[in-house]
This record gives sequence, C-alpha cells and structure tokens, in this order.
Amino acid sequence: MPEQKSDNWRTKTKLVRGGTMRSEFGETSEAIYLTSGFVYDSAEQAEQTFLGEVDHYQYSRFANPTVSMLEERLCLLEGATLCRTTASGMSAVFGALMASVSAGDRVVASRALFGSNHFIISELLPRYGITTVLVDGENLDQWEEALSQPTQAVFIESPSNPNLGVVDLKAVSVLAHKSGAKVIIDNVFATPILQKPLELGADVVVYSATKHIDGQGRCLGGAVLTSDEEWGNDKLVPFLRNTGPAISPFNAWVMLKGLETLELRVTQMAENALTLAKFLETRPELSRVLYPSLKSHPQHDLAMSQMGGGSTIVTFDIKGGKKEAFAALNRLQLIDISNNLGDAKSLVTHPATTTHSKLSEEEQTNLGISAGTIRLSVGLEDVDDLMEDLAQALAG
Repeated sequence: MPEQKSDNWRTKTKLVRGGTMRSEFGETSEAIYLTSGFVYDSAEQAEQTFLGEVDHYQYSRFANPTVSMLEERLCLLEGATLCRTTASGMSAVFGALMASVSAGDRVVASRALFGSNHFIISELLPRYGITTVLVDGENLDQWEEALSQPTQAVFIESPSNPNLGVVDLKAVSVLAHKSGAKVIIDNVFATPILQKPLELGADVVVYSATKHIDGQGRCLGGAVLTSDEEWGNDKLVPFLRNTGPAISPFNAWVMLKGLETLELRVTQMAENALTLAKFLETRPELSRVLYPSLKSHPQHDLAMSQMGGGSTIVTFDIKGGKKEAFAALNRLQLIDISNNLGDAKSLVTHPATTTHSKLSEEEQTNLGISAGTIRLSVGLEDVDDLMEDLAQALAG
C-alpha cells in the first residue's frame, strides 16, 4: 500500500503527495514503472498471486505501481474508496455502464450528452438488449416518471456538454435509488475541484482525465470512482481486467503530475471563465451566453448550491448561424480551434459540426445546439488578452 496516505490532509496536499509510493532508491518524483509484467520469487508465489492469497503485481493490464499511485490520489481527492483508471474517458464511461447492466436491464439518462456518450446510450446499449430512456435532465417530473419502474443505471452529465445544463443530483439520486439504479455521473465539466457527486448521492463518478486532470493536452486517460466496493470489486474490476482498457504507466505518470496543479489551474480557469462570461453578455453579436455562475443561467441557484464554481467552460450563440460563427472562429488570433477542453490553453469549438456532429439536426435542436453555438474552454492566459481576442473576432 502507498506509504503516504492521509484522509486528514487538505486538498492541496492530497493533490501533491497523495498515494505516493517510493522505491528503495528514494526518488522525490513518482517513478514510472514501464513494464508489462512482473517476476515472482518462486512458483509458489506466482500461484498464490493468481489465487489472490498474496498481494503482488501480476500484469500491467490488471495493475501497475504508477497506475496505483494515480488511483489512490484520485480516491483521496474525490472522497472515494475505489478507483480504476482507463485508457480514455470514453472507456471509463463504457466500463461503468457495462459493469452495471445486463441484457434485459434498463438505463435512464439525461438527454444532454456528449456525442460519444449519446452513441453509447442511444445506439450501443440497445444492441445488447438494454432498454434506454432519455429525459430532459432539468425536469424532475420526467425523471420521476422514467424512474417509476425498476431501473439498473442512471447516467448524467452535469454540467452538460456543451450547454452547461445542470441536473439536481440529490433529487435524481433519491429517485434513482428507489428504482434500484446505480447513479453514474460524468463530472468532467465540473472537475473534482468544483463538484463532489458522491457527496450529492451519486454512486459512481467518471472522468476523462484527458481534460483537466492532465490539463495540458498531452495524454489520454479516464477514471471510474466509487465508494460502493462490492460493485467495484465484483462488477467493475472484472470487466476492466478482462476487456483491457488499461491506461499506460507513462500516461498515468503524466496524470499524477497534472494533479499536482489541478486546483490551482481549475480555480484560475473558472475565474477567467466568469470574467469572460460577463463580458460576452454585453456583446450585441450574441443571442445567448451560458455559464452557471451567471444569474441569467436557467439553473443558476441549483448550480451554486451543488458546485463550488461555474466550470471552466462558457457557451454562447452567435447571431447569424454557421456562417457568422465560422467567420468569428477564423478571426481568432490567440484562442485555438480545437474540440478538446480543460487545457491550459483556451480552446474553442463549433459543437454542431464537431463534438455533436453525429447527432441529427432534430437531436441537436432538442439539446439546444444551434448553428451559432460556440463552446469556449477557458485557459490560463491573461484574461484581458482573451477578452481582446474575442472582441476583435466578434466585431469582425
């Protein structure tokens, strides 16, 4: 087990030191164990390892010391007792869902989903005989109706991608548990710094660690966290071990380094985002600005009751549709066009033609995505420089 573990440490300390295991060489920076397998002292030890009678690393698809440090640190940050990391955020989402359902089961999800999440819920799960139901996440009446019959899993993005819709996690969790469902929250927009879904009633939290946890656009990774150790050990771990979406030790090491500055980055990015959101509300070129910390946000009060900030994302609609949206994007000189988010660099994308392009026009409309919708991931640049770049791009 890691030598330096303390549930009493404050967040900043956990992010820098949580889960650290030092080898006999006494390194200060966490070691990268780039190995696929491990050796045994004897044939008997190998047998005992596979029987689960001794604690020994077997194979990096199952576990790896660098990966274990990342998982322990994420547990300390999230307030979970079990974490398993994966090769990407989508493998984390898929693993959490598939560990929760079987053929004939039922899943209820909020309608506002990232394109790949929407594909899993709407197209992939039904191929395996799983019934899926989509509801408007902000509408508790729809949740109550959908969860009035037995359900095995509930899947929610809150805030959602790209329009930052906020779901009442406490209320939905109560309804879901009455129906027998595990509540799975994609917390990537809020990050573990701004929202703690397990404290709000959720059973499982998933992340694309590619986003804020790495935070510098370098590596792919994902994470599944829970305090339901029976579900984690009996359902999640066997699924991940045997299907193989393992994170590489190098990527895990990069994520460990990213966690050291996560709170500093997210706090500053959210502060920049609020400043830009207020600025964007004054622009005549825009028909709508969405940011949870703005009083104009439809779920502002709810968001502020369950989040510690408004996220690092601002979404807005440019008047004139796709033509004017593309023109503004192409005039940006500092902010990069990219479909990634949570980066130290500010990034902007046009969801209708990128992240949500596989959805039909009707589905995009149902999600509030128009031809003029822009999603801005706010980085760590000087906020005045970002403001000036947006101003000149919008003004033309």
